[in-house]
Amino acid sequence: MRIRNTLCFGVFLCGLTPALARGQAAAELRDRPRDARGWPTQAVRAGHGMVATDEELGSEAGVEILKRGGNAVDAAVAVAFALAVVEPAAGNIGGGGFMLIRLANGKTSFLDYREVAPGKATRDMYIGKDGKLDEEASVIGYRSVAVPGTVAGLALALKSYGSMKLGDVIAPAIRLAEEGFPISERLAHEFEQERPALQRFAVSRRIFLNEGKMFHPRDTLLQPELATTLKRIARNGAAEFYRGETAHMLVDDMFRLGGLITLDDLAKYQPKVREVLRAKYENNGHAWEVLTSPPPSSGGVAVIEALNMLQSVPLKGWDDVESVHLVAEVMRRVFADRAAYLADPDYSNVPVAGLTDPCYAKEVFSTVDPQRASSSKTIKAGNPHTCGVAASNAPSPETLVSLGEGPHTTHFSVVDAAGNAVASTYTLNDSYGSHVTCSAGFLLNDEMDDFTTQPGVPNSLFGLVQSEANAIAPGHRPLSSMTPTILLRDGKLSFVTGSPGGPTIISATLLSILNWMRLGMEPQVAINAPRFHHQWVPDRILIERSFPDSLESALNARGHATHRVGHMGLVNAIAIDPASSDRLGAADPRHDGAAVGY
Repeated sequence: MRIRNTLCFGVFLCGLTPALARGQAAAELRDRPRDARGWPTQAVRAGHGMVATDEELGSEAGVEILKRGGNAVDAAVAVAFALAVVEPAAGNIGGGGFMLIRLANGKTSFLDYREVAPGKATRDMYIGKDGKLDEEASVIGYRSVAVPGTVAGLALALKSYGSMKLGDVIAPAIRLAEEGFPISERLAHEFEQERPALQRFAVSRRIFLNEGKMFHPRDTLLQPELATTLKRIARNGAAEFYRGETAHMLVDDMFRLGGLITLDDLAKYQPKVREVLRAKYENNGHAWEVLTSPPPSSGGVAVIEALNMLQSVPLKGWDDVESVHLVAEVMRRVFADRAAYLADPDYSNVPVAGLTDPCYAKEVFSTVDPQRASSSKTIKAGNPHTCGVAASNAPSPETLVSLGEGPHTTHFSVVDAAGNAVASTYTLNDSYGSHVTCSAGFLLNDEMDDFTTQPGVPNSLFGLVQSEANAIAPGHRPLSSMTPTILLRDGKLSFVTGSPGGPTIISATLLSILNWMRLGMEPQVAINAPRFHHQWVPDRILIERSFPDSLESALNARGHATHRVGHMGLVNAIAIDPASSDRLGAADPRHDGAAVGY
């Protein structure tokens, strides 16, 4: 984790006892032991509260709230609003997401504030008169925007489980937007990378491209329109976003510039409270419980199905070819099932109980050859409806599709002094979403692309016929891979985790769980460990560049096709030291993540 040079604006960024405490914290982070890549090898340790996010300023916003007496939910809402200011690629109030809450008294809740398709959306809205898919319309511009859910979801979380007022937890975000923050080298580079799409929209060009003059590292990014919008929300609550001045500004943009969202769409939007998925395991002499995400997330079901298959499999680590081979084969089968069965549970019958049944997992795992790679052409989705029945009538690969978010989402984890915990993942879908910035000052999602945009026709990415269950329809939520997850050890809070990364969210989150629960890695080592991913189609294992050549060769010898990538996922996790109960913050160094505690 590199600590970026930052300036001090007001009480929030300096802390209540200004720069000394922050300087000491920064020094402690810098002084942690590091590996050859410059990545820290030890977690940040704190005795009270901990926040782990992609952005140091976002983590500090959460810790400020914790120090003021707020609980983990208060801090999580503060973090979410702060990231909407300092991480424009993914932090958002113009998108949606999931929040998993586990209170110290054992109560759990899962808040689904996923975006929904507008009332004017139609199944074939991106198909031209020539019958061909307009591939840009679902990812760039106003027609790609689904009804945002973040503000409603955060307000519901705060009302249900928080202890502070909305205005108090939004205050750090308002200061960051109004007084500005220094642009890092990475953020300046992002603006340059996204320039071709951002410059097509006047407000985006003005705010993020400095009217075309571009920003440089250490310049100050000011967002006065966003500050004003956040102040309105702080005063009037979520109703301001969905029925007030902000709603009218958003709908006016839509009307003038070709979008679909109406005042009625915004007024009707409701976040949902869903039942947390649970699974229990015995490992290393301890009783573990996994709390994770239900549909419309596909991730929780996939993680539990994978853990069930791997329950009796001895794992040695990710320098061992047999361990990587077996986990990859499990991923292959999990993603085949995911493609066949997962969808919005409000409109589809998703066989969650069957997919997460240990008996079904045993049946599926029996098809794995411990020495040779399978072929995805012959691996079919199973039949989870009746455990033990062969999957002879399951759909074939040619009728299925792998679905998930675009490349830029963000995950953060929070644990407070009482032991309340939050794992939250939210998204704009692609990096910078639709690249449209509302006149109210916030970027808008391109979440319509997470629906099946052209049912019945091979998609451009994998050449597969896409699932009808995920087709565009008014009010539907698109399928997601986001997988905020919490682990209990012997009934006590143990690990809070999750990741962005499209379909690789599932594998990155799964591997972080295996690293902590099965392999006994220290928390920062568990986050630094190399990652790999198999999603059934295309038939190959993605491996990070840190994997040794010898392991790749050994996988190839077993029949696996491999493809190297830079990084997969950005896991920001918090572990609990079972001896001292200290919070151990392990942010992902792949993105200069920051864990901050006190």
